[in-house]
Amino acid sequence: MQVDRTLAVILQQKEYRVDHIDALEGASKALLAAHPGARVFAVYGTMGVGKTVFIKALCKTLGVSDMVSSPSFPIVNHYVSEKGESLYHFDFYRIKALEEVYDLGYEDYFYSGNHCFIEWPEKVETLLPEDTVRVFMEEDHGVRIIRF
Repeated sequence: MQVDRTLAVILQQKEYRVDHIDALEGASKALLAAHPGARVFAVYGTMGVGKTVFIKALCKTLGVSDMVSSPSFPIVNHYVSEKGESLYHFDFYRIKALEEVYDLGYEDYFYSGNHCFIEWPEKVETLLPEDTVRVFMEEDHGVRIIRF
């Protein structure tokens, strides 16, 4: 029954309050530990809430030493971890039509088995894999609240 599944998801939801950038590493470790087999993470939140900074922490936790930045203009950035694993960071803010995402070859990324972190996933909601982990970020008086 759908209601029971929704309730189960709500009860399993975790919340982290982050009042300093250094605390993001703990939240990123908790997210990855809670979803060890997950590869696609959709990060929701308003402009300026810290989505890119949180994805930087996730990449660092996964062993990326490259400079992690917002892929606003190229749409996707590719990083490589110390173990040689590929990670992809998407920013769909500027997407006007789903055809742009099709042209990008999103399936090759989302179903590659590599970690994919997505900013502005609401723009491509219908394309997200069923097992996508949804992360919600908001800000309350200087404190970032991260729920997953």
